[in-house]
Amino acid sequence: MGTVKSTSAQALCDKILVEQVRSLFANTVPATFMLVAFGITGVIAYSGRPSRAMEVIGTIAFLGCATRLAVTLLLRDHALTAPLDRRAARRLEMIFAGPYLTFSTFLGLFAALAFLRHPPQIHIVTICLVMGYGAGVATNCALRPWLAISSMSLAVVPMVTVSCLANDPAYVATALITLGFLAAGGQSVIVRCRAYEREIGLRLRASLLARHDALTALPNRLALAEYFREAVLTAPQRLLAVHFLDLDGFKLVNDAHGHAVGDALLADVAERLRGAVRAGDIAARLGGDEFVIVQFGLDSPAEADVLARRISAAIRAPFDIQGLALTISTSVGTIVSEGTDQELERLLEQADARLYDAKSKRRVAYLQVVPA
Repeated sequence: MGTVKSTSAQALCDKILVEQVRSLFANTVPATFMLVAFGITGVIAYSGRPSRAMEVIGTIAFLGCATRLAVTLLLRDHALTAPLDRRAARRLEMIFAGPYLTFSTFLGLFAALAFLRHPPQIHIVTICLVMGYGAGVATNCALRPWLAISSMSLAVVPMVTVSCLANDPAYVATALITLGFLAAGGQSVIVRCRAYEREIGLRLRASLLARHDALTALPNRLALAEYFREAVLTAPQRLLAVHFLDLDGFKLVNDAHGHAVGDALLADVAERLRGAVRAGDIAARLGGDEFVIVQFGLDSPAEADVLARRISAAIRAPFDIQGLALTISTSVGTIVSEGTDQELERLLEQADARLYDAKSKRRVAYLQVVPA
């Protein structure tokens, strides 16, 4: 059961990460405003005192900001609606972070250059721009502290450094106050992220509990339906197999040894089913002694037959339950879909019918070998 708990904890962490990454794409208004504000500031600064350095740094910063906005707009729908795992979420985060950090870096260089070469009027506008950017980052990227704190530091530190070097108490005071805001902003980001992680963790944990069987920790029918729907949307028209199975002899064990032994037996069966499936496939408990396994992305129907035989062999092996050596078996009904019919309920009905046929054939075979 320790493996089950660690797996559930990892699944919870993955879901929290996905939600945090989705938040990066939720709002495009700040990026739009920053693009306009930086464009205006850059034009004013360059017009007042043109320089090649200001032109290059300003252009790269503007393109970084524009790219940041374009990436958010292009990937927003996918980020907010597509089924994402940890790897996909990390990939989206890196795509988002590239232009974000680029703009932060060159905004910081732009601000430092403005403080070095331009009059105080430009300094005022630049401070507003940088502090406004830091506030926006603290709001929009708060759920990814590494990105928020890195971006704020890249934008603020060059300007602060130049201000500290100025032989003017007002500029030194400005630098110290700005550093204070940076530290406070970083702390606020961390506190907000931790609070959000606790909140979403509780919400997702409740959701996971509602979608898992309490006895075996396997996904229940609701979780199976959700997982199936996401998998089919991700890879439609792929060959898949649905295995419907129940336990032969379970009722006898339950009646003879009690529900505690029966429950322990079901938990052990679930553990064996987890060990039988591949990564990406799913084993679920529907209720009682009925289980379902769904295989995705098969190369041929023969793979479904191999798994069905592996399941049967796994269940036939003796169980050691509270010092009792128990032996049961399973009947498996398998249906393979080649992409023309991938509705879970229909496939479950067909697999259940195959299961009924398999049990009927076993009963007939048993009656034929047992003398009247």
